[in-house]
Amino acid sequence: MGIAAVNTGNNLVYLIEAAMLSFMIISGIIGKKNLDRLEIKVRFPDEIFANVDFPIEYKVKNNKRLLPSFLLILNFEGKKILIPFIEAGKEYAVTTHYRFTKRGMLEIKNLSICSVFPFDFFVRCVVYTESIPVTVYPYPKRCNILQESVEIKKGKSLEDGKRVGLYGELISVRDYAKGDSIKWIHWKASAKTGKLKTKEFSDLGGEPVVVNLDQIKGSLEERISCATYLILELYKRNIPFGLKYEKKLIKPEHSKKQKVRILRMLAQI
Repeated sequence: MGIAAVNTGNNLVYLIEAAMLSFMIISGIIGKKNLDRLEIKVRFPDEIFANVDFPIEYKVKNNKRLLPSFLLILNFEGKKILIPFIEAGKEYAVTTHYRFTKRGMLEIKNLSICSVFPFDFFVRCVVYTESIPVTVYPYPKRCNILQESVEIKKGKSLEDGKRVGLYGELISVRDYAKGDSIKWIHWKASAKTGKLKTKEFSDLGGEPVVVNLDQIKGSLEERISCATYLILELYKRNIPFGLKYEKKLIKPEHSKKQKVRILRMLAQI
C-alpha cells in the first residue's frame, strides 16, 4: 500500500495506509497492556502417579488496577485453556486434567499466556521461564506376589496364601480415598456429613514388613510399579512398612512421611 501510494500520489491510498498503520500501532499497545501484570499459579495434587490422570488447578490473577484482560489462552504442555475475561484486581481459576507418561523428578517449562486481543492481527505471548518442579511417582500396578516381595521384620517370608493386613475391629472413620473398597464405605456417616466416609480397621497381624524390590520378578519398571502398589496397600492397612533395594534399606515405619520418602525413592530409581 505504501508503494502504491507513492507511485500513484493518490490521497485516498495514503489515508488507507495511515489507517492500517494506526490500527497496527493501537493493536500493539492495547495487546501489550492486555498481557501486562498477569500472575500465574499452578497447583498440583499431593500425589501424582505416572499414567494416571490427575487434576491441575490454574489461577491467573490480573494485578492491573484499572484495566481488565480479555481473550487469554493459557498454554501448558500442549494443552490450551481459554480464559475469556479477568477483571482488574481479580483472579480466574480453572481446573483441567493431565497425565504424565513417565516417573521421576520432572520440571514443567512450557507455560505461557497468549492473546489475539484486540484486533486478531497478531498473537502475542508471555512465556514464563521459571520451571515448576514436579515429583511423579511410579504407576501402582496391582500384583499378587506378596510371598516373594514382602518380608517380616524378623526375616521370615510370608507363608503361602497368607494375606497382609487383614482387618480386625473398627477403629476410625476417615474420608473416602480413591482406590478404597466400596464394601468398607460407612454409609451412615456419609449420609450425615454429605461426604463419602470409609471405615478403618485394626490389623490382625500387623507385623512390620519390608518390601524387597530385588525379589520381585519382572522388568525394573514392573518391579517398581508392583512395589509402589504394595507400599500404598500397607499404608492404607496401617501396617509399618519399609523398602529394601540392593544395599539400601529403609526400616519399617508407618507414617505419611515414610510413604512419601519411599515413593520418592522409587520414582528416582
